[in-house]
Amino acid sequence: MTSQAIEGACAFAWRNYLLRDSSISENDSRRSALYRYVSNLRDTGDYDFGLLQIAAVAYLKKLDELHDDRSARLAADQALAERLKSRSAPAGT
Repeated sequence: MTSQAIEGACAFAWRNYLLRDSSISENDSRRSALYRYVSNLRDTGDYDFGLLQIAAVAYLKKLDELHDDRSARLAADQALAERLKSRSAPAGT
């Protein structure tokens, strides 16, 4: 996974996050938490850009819902695992 893919996935998720809630500052602490989360994904696998985007969006969504970084990471990891599972499932199942 390249740094460019990480940056792009984070930028995509953060831009959409800001569009959804205009009260959030561009330099909100959630932005750095998002970057740390997506960067740490490189330690667990080699994900393509689309999967990184899914993980990034899921992380921010869960961070808002759960108000806890660790729980948001776990929930986003679960969403990513489900997406990977659906990609590897044979067609028609």
